[in-house]
Amino acid sequence: MLTVANYDATPPLQSAIWVPLNLILFQREETLRPLPRTDERAQHVLNVLRRQVGDAFDAGIVNGPRGKATLLAITDRQLELSFAWTTEFTAPDPITLIIGLPRPQTARKILQETAALGVGALHFVRCDKAEPSYADSTLWHSGEWQRHLEAGAAQAFCTGIPAVTHGQLFSDAIQSLPASANRIALDNYEAPSALSQCQPANVTPLTLAFGPERGWSAGERDLLREQAFALAHLGTRVLRLETAIVAALAIVKAQRGLM
Repeated sequence: MLTVANYDATPPLQSAIWVPLNLILFQREETLRPLPRTDERAQHVLNVLRRQVGDAFDAGIVNGPRGKATLLAITDRQLELSFAWTTEFTAPDPITLIIGLPRPQTARKILQETAALGVGALHFVRCDKAEPSYADSTLWHSGEWQRHLEAGAAQAFCTGIPAVTHGQLFSDAIQSLPASANRIALDNYEAPSALSQCQPANVTPLTLAFGPERGWSAGERDLLREQAFALAHLGTRVLRLETAIVAALAIVKAQRGLM
């Protein structure tokens, strides 16, 4: 079963908003009404940023502009805010990740780090060697994944959030990719060359595929080759999945002049 995460269709969780360090994010409709004192963002404004009436702080709209929020009034129940947007939205990089469903605690790290690094889309897929129960985690079905994406974006002082799906079969995911995308799959065992030696074209989208924590099956490697994926490795060391993803993104973004 494929589940598509959509920020417009999925409302934020009440009392479960991640408290960011560098930027406070809002859904667009939230900027049209007061912010309840019980909201963690309000507590952050008052108790961490120590803002008073008349003070401003950095704010942004998820997948929208960034600017300043000014604290107009403080009551026992809410904060009155006004917003001035000064920086237009910048879309994330055209990089898509296909990731074998990992343990929920690993997925939380991946959500945050990839949002911070600015990827365009994340597809967490069912693979032969992935634990099936991972797809049933409350991470995916409670809406918790939203908080981790927002935390990563806020840490990076940006508003762009990757599109996310989870629960799709690996075979379905790679067969539905745009034909124009460069395709590279990370593999510790049969990859003939290092990722740093691959030179994906700067002008086209890029898809990076990462197997689950137990790696690709033989059948999945065959399917990757059939779907025009080049196999590449990150060296002789065996890395945790979340570490491999960050390392791979650093390499390809550097190749494209994006960092």
